[in-house]
Amino acid sequence: MEQIHGYQPGTVTPTTRLVLSHKHPDDYEHVAATLDDIRRTRRPLSTRHRIITVQGATRDVVVIGERLRDNTGEVIGSQGFYIDVTPTGEARETRITEAIAEITDNRAVIEQAKGALMYVYRVDAGAAFDVLKWRSQETNIKLRDLAEQLLADIRTLKHDDSASYRAGFDRLLLTTHHRVNAEAARRHC
Repeated sequence: MEQIHGYQPGTVTPTTRLVLSHKHPDDYEHVAATLDDIRRTRRPLSTRHRIITVQGATRDVVVIGERLRDNTGEVIGSQGFYIDVTPTGEARETRITEAIAEITDNRAVIEQAKGALMYVYRVDAGAAFDVLKWRSQETNIKLRDLAEQLLADIRTLKHDDSASYRAGFDRLLLTTHHRVNAEAARRHC
């Protein structure tokens, strides 16, 4: 992030004020409104806009991020990444477009799995994401792969409001990683 803005790595502390000071004047209001929306809705950040580097060059960037929390769940900042998409050729634009589409697809699958957890366990989005992240870390399975398999598994459950549905969901959640590994093994054969 520092290099995209024209700084040497480790020479500045990125703050909201510093980052906003580099926004292109025509994009400033859009970015400021996006940041305000994120603070209010607690959704992830995704924006494409221009920045002005320390050297005065205009760069096109895509920013994708989310809130960063400490161990207690307190929001302490944001995390994510900048992609410099300043036009330099059609091949680069194509790669960037494909990368953004993949990131969006990954996020959609994870968001759907979070929604299922929110519904079944009656928890908020943060708690649902924590459960997915926990299962991913415990099983050493990529979060997207785990979420995708969980969604496939959910389709096999007969839905009703009984305790057996919840127990079935619990079983799927705790064993999904076995089916991810089995699917990966089938793909590699």
